[in-house]
Amino acid sequence: MKRREFITLLGGAAAAWPLAARAQQSNRLRLVGVLLAMAPSDPEAQLRVKAFEAALRELGWTEGRNLRLEYRWAPGDASLLRGQATELVGLAPDLILATSTPVLAALRQENPLPIVFVQVTDPVGDGFVPNLARPGGFLTGFTSFEFTIGSKWLEALKHVAPKVRRVALMFNPDTAPFARKFWQPVEDAAPSFDVEPIQAPVRDVGEIEHAIEAFARDANGGLMVLPDVSTTNHRNLIIALAARHRLPAVYPYRHFAASGGLMSYGSDLADVYRRAASYVDRILKGAVPGDLPVQAPAKFEFVINLRTANALGLTVPPRVLGRADEVIE
Repeated sequence: MKRREFITLLGGAAAAWPLAARAQQSNRLRLVGVLLAMAPSDPEAQLRVKAFEAALRELGWTEGRNLRLEYRWAPGDASLLRGQATELVGLAPDLILATSTPVLAALRQENPLPIVFVQVTDPVGDGFVPNLARPGGFLTGFTSFEFTIGSKWLEALKHVAPKVRRVALMFNPDTAPFARKFWQPVEDAAPSFDVEPIQAPVRDVGEIEHAIEAFARDANGGLMVLPDVSTTNHRNLIIALAARHRLPAVYPYRHFAASGGLMSYGSDLADVYRRAASYVDRILKGAVPGDLPVQAPAKFEFVINLRTANALGLTVPPRVLGRADEVIE
């Protein structure tokens, strides 16, 4: 064989090798684990799962053909969460989707595997990644909020319930270590709204009931519920207590308003889970997680529940209704 013909043949074979490798990789059944600190029966959890799975299908990943999804659920129990994390890592998945700060913390205690996280509010402050632009290692994902949104929650609450003079910020300190960073913008903005902010840390059902009942004994109170898996899992109780004690409340996600809360302003979680699928796709195709920047939320939604406003005797100003992405009547 002539030298030129040999080089041409060798070059063609070399070009084909990565293509063949990619084809073999794409045909292999890939295992993706998903760990949620919610109950599988929770409609909100199912909405997020469906958004994630639909986005994966659009990217060419079909369960049973080239993808296997393994879900684990751990609502409201730290020991259960650690056990589910251990079990999921033991399956040696190609990648894990971690769906909150407590979930990511539990997975970090296990062997390092590629992880895409969502709903992690402060990944740098909580020590998960050194910076957002280049997280490094085996982690990347999507944050849920900027902390300055706390002042916007306060503004929305005052527009809808102008008589509010005291606002309790409710969170679970065990599952929301970032709560102090929401507190500062609220505390800074409070004087301009003639409001006294009060921290209301709660860890379980009993503490939630006691905190709301005690706070409601004085007039002109309002409630601000921070983003937290604990407040999400107890949202029906919080919403019911706010209604019973006639406390206007602002919540971080749409599912609170859809469940009867007065209003919500926060990131579109279905959109976050769809975007997470794009990172899962890229990592399964060979991208290094630590090279993918941690991204902020792209879509926010402001939802007002008029039924709840009417029940509380509140009149929502037209300018506020005009800013709403959704009005529940």
